[in-house]
Amino acid sequence: MKITLTSSKDTINLGTTIAKFLQAGDVIVLNGDLGAGKTAFTKGIATGLGISDVIKSPTFTIIREYQEGRLPLYHMDVYRLENGGGEELGLEEYFDSDGVSVVEWAQFVADELPTDYLAIKFERTKNDDTRVLTLEPHGEHFTKLVTKLDQNND
Repeated sequence: MKITLTSSKDTINLGTTIAKFLQAGDVIVLNGDLGAGKTAFTKGIATGLGISDVIKSPTFTIIREYQEGRLPLYHMDVYRLENGGGEELGLEEYFDSDGVSVVEWAQFVADELPTDYLAIKFERTKNDDTRVLTLEPHGEHFTKLVTKLDQNND
């Protein structure tokens, strides 16, 4: 499924909408260039989960945890693990937890990912504010989630 967003606000709103369908143990992987909107999307997920903390990119900390809200949010930026090291972080403990994991640059920890997850690719267009997002579900739960999202967009 492809979605065209024309502003940062649209990106945040999409995250908020998707958060309504999320449950404990869900994993969302985000891929796209720097500044493509991955952290803005995660802000929307946090809002949709009822988290009021300021959401910052975890580039240097790798993982930020937000415990308030309907479900905990584990926001990961694994860009710095390009040369390995993901297995030492215990990512599977987050993925199997009571929260939602959002992983930026997930291609660097592909071997650590669970079987079921939602992959979202962020692509810039010639218009600086416009993004095209491609949602690719892996597993039945995320296939249903994307179908519901598609029905809401009609």
